[in-house]
Formats: sequence, structure tokens, C-alpha cells
Amino acid sequence: MGSYFETVNRIFRDDAVPALAEYVSIRCLSPSFQADWSDLGEIDRAVELIDAWARQRKIPGLSTRVSRIPNRTPALVVTIPGTHTTSGSVLLYGHLDKQPASAPWPIAGDPFVATFVGDLIYGRGVADDGYSCFAALSAIEALASLGVPYPRCTVVIEASEESGSPDLDAHLDALAAEIADTSVVICLDSGGLDFERLWVTTSLRGNLVINVDVKVLDHGVHSGSAGGVVPSSFRILRSLLARIEDATTGEILPQFLRAEIPELHLNRAKMLDQELGDPLSRVFPTVENLELMGSSGSERILNQTWRASLAVIGIEGIPDIQNAGNVLRSHTVAKLSLRIPPNVDAQLAQKELIDLMKSDPPSAASVTVAGEGSAPAQGWVAADLTEPIAEALDVASLEIFGKPAGFCGEGGSIPFLAALGARFPEAQVIATGALGPGSNHHGPDESLRLTSAVAVSVAVAHILAVSI
Repeated sequence: MGSYFETVNRIFRDDAVPALAEYVSIRCLSPSFQADWSDLGEIDRAVELIDAWARQRKIPGLSTRVSRIPNRTPALVVTIPGTHTTSGSVLLYGHLDKQPASAPWPIAGDPFVATFVGDLIYGRGVADDGYSCFAALSAIEALASLGVPYPRCTVVIEASEESGSPDLDAHLDALAAEIADTSVVICLDSGGLDFERLWVTTSLRGNLVINVDVKVLDHGVHSGSAGGVVPSSFRILRSLLARIEDATTGEILPQFLRAEIPELHLNRAKMLDQELGDPLSRVFPTVENLELMGSSGSERILNQTWRASLAVIGIEGIPDIQNAGNVLRSHTVAKLSLRIPPNVDAQLAQKELIDLMKSDPPSAASVTVAGEGSAPAQGWVAADLTEPIAEALDVASLEIFGKPAGFCGEGGSIPFLAALGARFPEAQVIATGALGPGSNHHGPDESLRLTSAVAVSVAVAHILAVSI
């Protein structure tokens, strides 16, 4: 295999980075966070920017179009005819929609102004997943300029991933004839445990998002009058959460949210702990002396990637401290995010979870439970890679970092992968990406390490070169 680093690095840093910086300035929030996205036009602005950049690539036969379906976000589709006769084509995936950015950004200041610090570029959406189309096309342009044969490629950049990808299947259905012969799928929306190698994702947890609304009164009442008589909606919510999670240990209790961890992944967690030295203990900005969950580094890796976990990600009905009167409140609403094992059926788990939370409400309070969005996010377990693709990933990692590729699970969810795995059961599915410790996607000071983005692009080039 040849070396592609120099060519890819030049294309990405010289041509892609300026457009990527412009992308940072676009407030293309995902529909779940921006219901009037269509009227605001920010998603369309992002599509137009990336489309214009794509059309400037020096790739023979490249064509672009925007897939538009009524009442759905658009998707950018880039089609590239192959330069080598092959039995299958390659589908490359990314997304351009963003999470909100309301928290203070200590380093970048403004989340919608690209800030460069050394090898890092800060900005909302830059790493998750704005760089993806730029990396994919930089790889193909490099192959074209070097005269290296590559298969036919279709790049799909959607705009609803941060909302659970409710629109993606409709776009894939519209593309069904074009992508029917897909033999390799490359997802560029993942990451790894450090920035010292290329990382390949072996599994992803599923995600259930539900809203639990507990109501005890038609309106708030003086706490001196109602306290001790009317049960607190917050206490009832606490008791409902106790059906899911042990409040002392954080262990998820229902059996339908647990799964046996395959031996391969148990052993891989131990190996990663031995090699990297409890990597997750150094990743997060914890307060001093915080006791982390898990008895060892390998257990923390398994907790993050193969065991369920609960986060209360939103609360309504509770005023802020300055406006808090001495009132027993009428209701409390909690938005729950429950990460579930990769091999648990997300649809069935959500149904059982809703039934568990609604049944026999404490004190006969009014309890309403509903899933959010169109469907829960299904987890995913990667199939074994073919020898040529595994070697291509190692070569790319060695070329840039001097170390072979690393393999690890991810705690987040990429609904696209489960959907594509079902759609193309015989295809090789590779999930990789530039995210790593401190990338802080979804949080303040999200950043993209440019060397890692280039490494991902080089990996794409190597994969395409052997997929013919």
C-alpha cells in the first residue's frame, strides 16, 4: 500500500479547513432543538456550503444533489463513479446538523466562531460531525490525483442525526437503486480513547429517551399548608427512578435492560485497560476526589460500552432558585436518557420501560410517560472485518501515528449503523472518526484535532484502495 498522507494532508488543511471554519458559523441545529429549522434556513445554508465545496473537488465525474422529501430535513448526496470495475460500491456517511451550544465556552468564547489553537479548531459541530464530508472527499481527491483506482462511492450527509436520524431511512429509500450494490459502509461519526492511533468502533449502545410527567395538583399550593398532606411530585419521581436505577451504585436494575457481554469484548476491555492504564479515569472534567463508577479500568470501559446507564437530562416544573417561592409544586417533568447494551432490542426495551414507569403509580399520582421522537436508537455490534480492510486501517494508523489501529466500543449511539447493518447485511461496516478525549462534542469547547481528521481521511483512502 502506498503512502497517502502528504496528499490528503495538503488537500484537507489547505482546501477543507477554511470551508469547515465557515461551517462552524452556521447555526444548523438539529430539528429536535430547532422546530422551525425549515423557516430559519440554517440547515439549508450548511447544505449549500458543503455542496459548493464538494463541487470544487478535482474528482472525475463527481456530481452532487440535495435529496428533498416533504416534511423532512434535506440530505446532501455526492456521487462519484469508480475508476475500477468492482462488484460493489462504497457508501460513506456523515451528518451536518448540530447540538445546541448554550453553555459558556471558556476557550473558544463564541461556539459559532471558529477558533484555532495549535492543531485544534474549536466550534460547535466541527468534530460531530461537520468534518466528515470534507474528510471523505479529501481522501477520494487524493486517490484521483495519485492515479490510484477506487470503487464507485456515494457520500450521504444527513441533517437529522442529533435528533436520532428520523429522516435518514426515507433518504436511503429514495437512493435504494443507486446504493443497492453497497459492499462497504464507512461511518465517520465516531472516535476513540486517545489521539495516538486511529480508532475503530466495535460496538455502540442504544438509547431510549422518555419524558416522565408526575402531577399531584392542579396548581401549586403553599408548602406550609400542603406539606405532609399532599405527596411531593419530586418524591414520586424519585421513587419512579428507583425502579430503573439503584440510587447508591447507579446500577440499572430491570433485567430487560441488561445483557450478557460477549467474551471478545470482555477480553478487549482488559487489554485496553492494561495498555492504556484506566483511560476513562482521565477523560472527564470531574471535581477533585470524585469516586468514579466501576471497580477497575476495564470495568469502567464495560460500563461505558456494554452496560446500561441513566441520565436525567432535563427537568421542568422546578423554578430557578431566585424565583422559588415556598410552594409545593403541582408537577415535575423529567427527560430521561437511558443508554442500553448494544445487543438489546431498543423498541422492546422502550415499551417495557414505559410500562414499568406507568404501572401502579405511587400515591395514585397522575403519571404520564412517553417516548420522545420517532423511535429509540438501536445499538450496534460490528462484524469482523475482512483481512484487507483490517490491514488498510493498520497501515493508515501506522502511517500517521506509528501505531496500529485500536479497537474499542463507544458509549454513544449512531442509529445509522444499525439501520445500515439491517439494510446491507453482507456489507463490511466500518465506524471510525476523529473524536477523542476532550473533543467535548455536545458540550462546551467542542474541538477537532486536525491531525486526527487527516488520519481518518487517510484511512478512508486506504479502505477505498483495497475495496476494488
